[in-house]
Amino acid sequence: MADPFRAGERVLFLDDRDRTYLVRLQEGGRFSFHGGAVDHSQVIGQPEGTIVLSRKDAPLVCYRPRLSDYVLKMPRGAQVVYPKDLATMVTFADVFPGARVIEAGTGSGALTMALCRAVGAQGKVVTCEVRPEFQSKARENIEDFFGGAPDCLEMRAGYIQDALVEGDEFDRVLLDMPEPWRPLDAVGGVLVPGGVVCGYVPTTGQMQTFVLALEERGYQQVFSAEVLVRTWHVTDRSVRPDHRMVAHTGFITVARAASPQPPIPEA
Repeated sequence: MADPFRAGERVLFLDDRDRTYLVRLQEGGRFSFHGGAVDHSQVIGQPEGTIVLSRKDAPLVCYRPRLSDYVLKMPRGAQVVYPKDLATMVTFADVFPGARVIEAGTGSGALTMALCRAVGAQGKVVTCEVRPEFQSKARENIEDFFGGAPDCLEMRAGYIQDALVEGDEFDRVLLDMPEPWRPLDAVGGVLVPGGVVCGYVPTTGQMQTFVLALEERGYQQVFSAEVLVRTWHVTDRSVRPDHRMVAHTGFITVARAASPQPPIPEA
């Protein structure tokens, strides 16, 4: 049987209109919403999927938040990377269990959390952030979601090109920053042959500059895309697209590093 809810952890309440609320459970706590109030004691000690009733008999289903739920509702310093882009970046950058990954910048910690999950306990994630207030907020979010700092995570301050240290070697580089082309020469020295670089930028001009910089440095399999998500409304009487969709958020570019070629001997 799964662990019951405990005081101090987050619960995701789901109401009868599919609206969600992220709440930290506390002894003696109470959550109030349009449907009334629910005492936290009704949830603590219960398993996921429990349905509790407010004082006005409005039902709430109790779940632990998924990563996608948490990312959309967690406190923010910088703008978060949306779940649709997190999934695409982790997949197309081929972040695997045991991988050594470096990221810039940390922002609010959304991508960092996805990377920590992907590399697992045997991997390593180094994340770099220039702004102390962003790094502090990201640390809070990450530790809140995981219940503590993941063993695989190292947080460094400063620009990625300045945060590299002797002995660094990485399988993957992920750059969520305004000018991802600037650290390419620095990270090229710590990226293994065949390693993957992934950049995330909001505009076509930034994407173009990044792609040209990658090609100039000999990267292969350069690929750029944006991800659009259109949800659907499904009932017994109709099936139609929802009125709103998650459209443009950013452009994702991935590329693979080539092995340095030895000089051609003179004839």
